[in-house]
Amino acid sequence: MEPQPFEIERQRVGAQKIGERSWKETKKMWEIAAPAILTAVAQFSIGFVTVAFVGHLGEVELAAVSVVQNVIEGFVYGLMLGMGSALETLCGQAVGAGQIDRLGIYMQRSFIITITTAVFLTPIYIYASSILNLLHQSTNISEPAGKYAILVIPQLFAYALNFPIQKFIQAQSKIWVMTIISVVVLAFHVLLNWVLVTKLRHGLLGAAIAGNISWWLVVSGQLIYVVSGYFPEAWTGFSLSAFKSLASFVKLSLASAVMLCLELWYYTVLILMVGWLKNPEIAVDAISICMNLQLWTLMITLGFNAAISVRVSNELGAGRPKAAKFSVVVVVVISILFGIMFTAAVVAAKGYFPKLFSGKPEVIRETSKLGYFLAATILLNSIQPVLHGVAVGAGWQYSVALINIGCYYAFGLPFGALLGYHFELGVRGIWSGMLAGSLLQTLILMLNLFRANWHAEAMQAGERLRSYASSPLPQSEAAARGLNPED
Repeated sequence: MEPQPFEIERQRVGAQKIGERSWKETKKMWEIAAPAILTAVAQFSIGFVTVAFVGHLGEVELAAVSVVQNVIEGFVYGLMLGMGSALETLCGQAVGAGQIDRLGIYMQRSFIITITTAVFLTPIYIYASSILNLLHQSTNISEPAGKYAILVIPQLFAYALNFPIQKFIQAQSKIWVMTIISVVVLAFHVLLNWVLVTKLRHGLLGAAIAGNISWWLVVSGQLIYVVSGYFPEAWTGFSLSAFKSLASFVKLSLASAVMLCLELWYYTVLILMVGWLKNPEIAVDAISICMNLQLWTLMITLGFNAAISVRVSNELGAGRPKAAKFSVVVVVVISILFGIMFTAAVVAAKGYFPKLFSGKPEVIRETSKLGYFLAATILLNSIQPVLHGVAVGAGWQYSVALINIGCYYAFGLPFGALLGYHFELGVRGIWSGMLAGSLLQTLILMLNLFRANWHAEAMQAGERLRSYASSPLPQSEAAARGLNPED
């Protein structure tokens, strides 16, 4: 039966409205994602530049810095970023609910928690050499790595301040100044490394000094931006209210940290497992180069993570569940398209990118062989950060942490160990098992995403804001129910 003219017209109008909504949502997403991507790439590139300069000092120096960045700093970076994700949930939902005055208090609470955490994590840096030896890493690598780890302790406390400030700014979609600060510091970091490492030949000491100075310049610039009057409603000065409701804030922070750390540590364990193979130096160099490139592309998809986290938390806080769900669909599609593009680029350049990090033919050859594994990892990592951004925006940290434990640590790692050691497939076997765990996790998160009750999530967002407030907060009847009258 032929469709009636009015039905065809209705379908055309419906498709046009979806197109217009998609375009508007895409613009909103890019307003957050573009500066967030540039910020993430610039800040990650501080370590990327360090590896590039150190890589030309020698194999041992490259392996030492790579192990510190991927194992010690990877552990700490993930923990601090995870702690900051609690602030991301609360600040984003508070902005959506119009409770801007709570953001400064939330950031100060996060400062208290992250600085305290940094103090407790300091011994990891001090005893890094012993820890790496316990993890059966080569002595040739663990000793210089331990010395380098002590030198970069100042960066630990820079991380502690960096992420709360970022989440405070990001929730209000005022990211461009933060981006400019990060890009300028990155350029200065390249100059510092050239002077200290290449010209003055200070080796690992010079690399550590350059990294410490650069990270504290980033933090100082962002902090000055926050307290200089550009956030009059959100920042009204330091307050003793920051010490109230700390227990519940710590609980959400820990859940956020566990969720994110289980993700980041997964690839840290990959470095460690490769280090347990026979004659690990070349293998560790190769896998470290791949992980650095993978993390660089991950910084780009973390821009989408930031965008969807802000969009979902803002819309849920405002009581607009349908808008939150629509945002998720748009960002997932865009992120997958970027993942396909990066995957194709890695496959095409697999014989060339290793030369950026090392001039050793053995390292270049071994790294090139891992190109297809790197490409598959990058494709999966174009989707996972977006799904995690949804989890943070909606406050699903607890459930995602459990999914990560099951997929990564109960399935992926044992499977990788079986392939790598028992079947003697080496690096490729270990990485294949971990890819299987990542794929399982992605499928489960996608299923949960499409089964979510967004109206219930909007109501829960309203309850969360009231429970984390240190004083009663006025709300409209619609916001109190977690629903927008027009939604």
